[in-house]
Amino acid sequence: MVDFSLSEEQRAIRETTREFVRKELMPLESEVLRREREGLPGVEPAVVREIRLKAKSFGFWGLSTPEEYGGMDLSAVDQVLITSELGRTFVPFSFGGEADNILYECNEEQRNDYLLPTISGERRSCFAITEPGAGSDTRAIRTTARRDGDKWVIRGEKTFITGGNEADFAIVIAVTDPEKGSKGGFTAFLVDRDRGWTSDRIVTMGPAVPATLNFDDVRVPQDHVLGEIGQGYELAMRWIMKGRFIIPARGIGACERLLQLAIDHANTRQTFGTPIGDNQAIQWMVADSEVELEAARWLVLYAAWTVDQGRHPQHDSAIAKLYGTNMVNRVADRVLQIHGGMGYTKELPIERWFREFRLWRIFEGTDEMQRLIIARDLLRGHRKPGAHFS
Repeated sequence: MVDFSLSEEQRAIRETTREFVRKELMPLESEVLRREREGLPGVEPAVVREIRLKAKSFGFWGLSTPEEYGGMDLSAVDQVLITSELGRTFVPFSFGGEADNILYECNEEQRNDYLLPTISGERRSCFAITEPGAGSDTRAIRTTARRDGDKWVIRGEKTFITGGNEADFAIVIAVTDPEKGSKGGFTAFLVDRDRGWTSDRIVTMGPAVPATLNFDDVRVPQDHVLGEIGQGYELAMRWIMKGRFIIPARGIGACERLLQLAIDHANTRQTFGTPIGDNQAIQWMVADSEVELEAARWLVLYAAWTVDQGRHPQHDSAIAKLYGTNMVNRVADRVLQIHGGMGYTKELPIERWFREFRLWRIFEGTDEMQRLIIARDLLRGHRKPGAHFS
């Protein structure tokens, strides 16, 4: 028997999150749009901290963080349900109490200096692997770390780093043995900003403002290696893999709300004396959006379920991200089209979502990389067509 229903606990989590979004986040939307039009961050950091503390008061803190660190340690499926509800608003917000998954590789001293302060919100991290010449091809990084006495000296440039402008320390993947390359020659370092690295804002077409990080012979103590020397590429892939099905999860909630906006508009906007929803062209856009939204929902939930079963998520996460991020772009385009000229204005949030969604097909693995993963698994026999129920 296959049961597609949610448990009572899952329903409660979803409804609690939906009410939180409605009461605490949606009222901020007009202010977010105004601030972004003025070139400011959508929400002031102090406001984010206040809302996170409100969420913490009723238990929403550290969704994936182990209970021993004060987190909820939720299943991947539960995290998808919560993330989907957060996606119903474009207000940039995430619950507090989280840290990069690979920070749990910290030793005891590093745990006190980096992991615990990050979970508590006292410190902010960023993950730095992408370079001007190494985007999808992560093995092509050129940033180096060489030994010099009791220090490592890091030199190079990272780019399109999420959170790089705000972070006070970076998890930097650097080449420590060029001959070994990604097979034992990359190492992860914990590098505080006050050790000398700098960041520059990258202006994009959407609300995201990533950074270029510059490391000009930044000296780092030996004990700032994260994990083992040579383990950097493994840690990097673990970091990248964690978020792939979460990205389209947020899009599910966004598209639910966008599609409802389109439905409401189609039922009230009239042309030639009748609602535009009476036109077959509009009906088909609504129908296609609903079909694709539901397909993406189940692909994302299945990818999360494989994680909860202890299976390797690469193949199913690639399917979920490829289909899900393309789905949100198609739905946003249809919703904008249904709204006509008003959809193209900044009076409505549609164009804002439209610009944000375009990034989702690029970061944490482009469409092309997801297709490569899926095809390679099949062609090499690692997966068989229809293997989900085998």
